[in-house]
Amino acid sequence: MTKNCKDCGPGALKRPAPHPGPRCATHHRERKKAARSAAHESRVGKVYGLKPGQYEAIYEAQDGCCYICTRAVGKAKKLSVDHDHKTGYVRGLLCTTCNNMLGHARDEISFFGRAVDYLTHPPAQEVGVWARPEVVVARTKEIEN
Repeated sequence: MTKNCKDCGPGALKRPAPHPGPRCATHHRERKKAARSAAHESRVGKVYGLKPGQYEAIYEAQDGCCYICTRAVGKAKKLSVDHDHKTGYVRGLLCTTCNNMLGHARDEISFFGRAVDYLTHPPAQEVGVWARPEVVVARTKEIEN
């Protein structure tokens, strides 16, 4: 079954109907993307009080990436709106992993001080344990031979 796409205009080539509806696949994807974007903007407005365009302004101010890890860019999945649970104020945009990390820490700054201390002075090395998995495996093979 073929029909004309209502967005391609009159005289356009007939297209196969991959789905029920009056649009070609290209225009169907564009409409879905626009609907997703509008739904996201509506949701962040209702939940966090962001006005239209403010999510994008924060995204641009953060150079288009998660503020903490700077790896996630929010293309496959939009970045999460991070907010202070006590005051409700929006702080910025984070990837799910970084947002969950802050939630796990319960926004306690001393948590991150301890994390830095742990990474810079690992307790295992403080007591003289310097084992690495590949070293352990190599030593086990030496013992077996």
